[in-house]
Amino acid sequence: MEANQTNGEQFDERQSLQGIKEMIEVSQKKLISDGILFIIWGWLLCIGNLTSFIEQKAVILYPLNRILDYSGITLGIIVLAYSIYYLVTQNKKGNTYIDISLRYIWISMFCCLLLINLIQFNVINEINFELQHPIFMVVVAFTTVTAGGILRYIMLTFGGVFFGIRTLISSYMALPEQFLPESLAWLIVFIIPGALPLS
Repeated sequence: MEANQTNGEQFDERQSLQGIKEMIEVSQKKLISDGILFIIWGWLLCIGNLTSFIEQKAVILYPLNRILDYSGITLGIIVLAYSIYYLVTQNKKGNTYIDISLRYIWISMFCCLLLINLIQFNVINEINFELQHPIFMVVVAFTTVTAGGILRYIMLTFGGVFFGIRTLISSYMALPEQFLPESLAWLIVFIIPGALPLS
């Protein structure tokens, strides 16, 4: 009787370890396949913040300013369209628990960002961009740390913590000064963690 219990316990331990190993392998595959999304969104936000900093700090001719604005909008549409295409094609291949969890997290983050703007507009009848950026960064930091925890990816978790610290620093700065450090933050939070699994 005791021998059967011991065998059952060993079997359960082996099953548990196998399950954990499989989850880690799935997480690693997910990172390798989804790393491209981190990279393209990271570059979009990094370049967007850098462009905003240059527009605020340098004297730029109006035609060049319009070109920068339209280029940013076009690049944003391309990245969004590719992301939707990528997610739809991945969805057809089947979803794991990790896929579904991450999808809910990122969609919830996007909805929270919209709600923040709506609440700001309802309360103070305008959108205070100097306040908006740090609040947005808090939501992104939380989402990134959570995604890093689900994927068991320390670089993503570290990036989220860095983003949170960067948020506090941003709250002491005027809006134009927030853009340059924020562009660096996107590099550290999305681009580097997205590129590392691919290497």
